[in-house]
Amino acid sequence: MYAIIESCGRQYKVAEGDVVFFEKLEGEEGKKVTFDNVVLVSNDSKVEVGAPYVKGVKVEGKVVSHGKGKKILVYKYKAKKNYRRTQGHRQPYTKVEITKIKMPTEKAEVKEASAKKATAKKEA
Repeated sequence: MYAIIESCGRQYKVAEGDVVFFEKLEGEEGKKVTFDNVVLVSNDSKVEVGAPYVKGVKVEGKVVSHGKGKKILVYKYKAKKNYRRTQGHRQPYTKVEITKIKMPTEKAEVKEASAKKATAKKEA
C-alpha cells in the first residue's frame, strides 16, 4: 500500500515504514505529524484518485530529526570587471518516518450513504 501526499508545494510517494525528507515542518523530534492532503491512495487491488484530495484518508508520521541540506553556492561574475560575489545557502529539512496510512472504514461510508438516502426521502 502506498500514497501520494502533498506537502510544502511538492508531492511525495510514501509507504508505511519509509523515511522521507520534507522541507522544514513545525514540530519537535519524536512528535506525531499528520498529512491530510492525500492525492492518491493505492491498495493492493484498488487505486483511489482524489479531486483534488481523497476524502477521509490521512497519513501519519513521526518526526525523526531536523537538519540542513548540502550547501549550494551561488556565484555572480562579470567579465572584464573586478566583480565577483559568492553566496551560500543550506536548505532546512525535516526527516519524517511514515508510520501509518489511515483509510476510512467501509462501515462509515455505508452509514453516510444510508443517512443521505434518509434525508433525501424526508425532503421529497
